[in-house]
Amino acid sequence: RVFHTLAKIRQDKRMFYFIVGYFFYIDGVYTIISMATTYGGEVGIDSTLMIAALLLTQVIAFPFAILAGILSKKYGPIKLIKIYILIYIFIAIFGFQLDKAWEFWFLAIMVALAQGGVQSLSRSYFGKIVPKNESNEYFGFFDIFGKFADFFGPLILTVTALLFKSSRYGILALIVLFIIGYWMVDKVQKIDNAK
Repeated sequence: RVFHTLAKIRQDKRMFYFIVGYFFYIDGVYTIISMATTYGGEVGIDSTLMIAALLLTQVIAFPFAILAGILSKKYGPIKLIKIYILIYIFIAIFGFQLDKAWEFWFLAIMVALAQGGVQSLSRSYFGKIVPKNESNEYFGFFDIFGKFADFFGPLILTVTALLFKSSRYGILALIVLFIIGYWMVDKVQKIDNAK
């Protein structure tokens, strides 16, 4: 069934580009979220401060997800997803030099700003482009694809950190995932604009 759905997705360029782009950028998002405390500990951030910052992220993410929904009505979901991907590129670059507690707090707020929006807009946009009578099948695939997306980011981070003997370079290397994701989403936007 999964391969049947994949074959149908490949026939629709817009859907194919979106799902491939989603795979890459959401992998970067999940990696940053899952590795935040490990990375923060490695660069000397106090664990109590990190936990408080991560809790703050969850509290702040909710209203920003609602704001993303409001803004998407005015600017469109794809444009906002691209902005959120750019925010995550900034997060990876800023995270590379992170070594102070206030910088970790700042990044936690930046993640909160982007996290809820990129996840909710990705799901709602996908819902708009799938055939309505087959939405369960497509969303099943979307969810499976999202779960597999938590693989390359940790692998890239680990291999790069081992090669350069520092997790800082691993965080920086995640930019590759966001660039590929942005490129694919940009292709989706061009298809949407041509319609």
